[in-house]
Amino acid sequence: MAQQLSWVLGHHAVNAVLEVNPERAVALWVVMNTSNASQQSVVQQVRQLGLPVHSVDKRELSRQSGSEQNQGIALQAKPKQDGGDKELDSFMKKMSDDKTPLLLILDQVQDPHNFGACLRTADAAGADAVVVAKDNASPMTSVVQKVASGAAETMPIFRVTNLARTMEHLQQHGVWMIGTSDKAKHSVYQEDLSGAVAIVMGAEGKGLRSLTEKKCDSLVSIPMAGSVVSSLNVSVATGVCLYEVVRQRTA
Repeated sequence: MAQQLSWVLGHHAVNAVLEVNPERAVALWVVMNTSNASQQSVVQQVRQLGLPVHSVDKRELSRQSGSEQNQGIALQAKPKQDGGDKELDSFMKKMSDDKTPLLLILDQVQDPHNFGACLRTADAAGADAVVVAKDNASPMTSVVQKVASGAAETMPIFRVTNLARTMEHLQQHGVWMIGTSDKAKHSVYQEDLSGAVAIVMGAEGKGLRSLTEKKCDSLVSIPMAGSVVSSLNVSVATGVCLYEVVRQRTA
């Protein structure tokens, strides 16, 4: 059976594939603009790989890629292979002894825009990996890769069979599970996040599942000072929590 190809859209995402996983690239489709140095650099890289470059107009590129949000450039690529349970265990065992792990665990985050934004923030905050369940989680789509702005290539992603069991295994590696919940008795700013931690975020509108919440070592909330908004989008909340870790570690 022929391997199904995917689309990678936008300059940042395409650049990331060519720089990190060039073996994934199959063909480039581009609305040619010879005065665009960034675009021409990508075109040159693809040609150096011996791969075809298709010069098309905007309408044709949107039709081929299935999206108008492509910035005039789209790469056909082989699917990115995420790690699984065994790969995550090996990843943790290989982590340097002087490294303090920072992980992001997403519990059934299914919206591709939110997943992509979480990947982008995780990369920016220096997280070591993102862990999601195999089921009821956003797959790696062109939308995810576009929103992630390259982080979908650089960030190690592990899709595990049983999230609760994986959390237990990570605890055995010394990682403290910090879950987010509006039922928490103290805020994220009151929690000691300077050690090895995994920030555990729940799904859009639902929060953490009961079993996932029970596996957390501590629950924290994000203070809401407004009179109308009672919760944050999961990707925004992820940013708040990850950067509180960064703040504490660099204070």
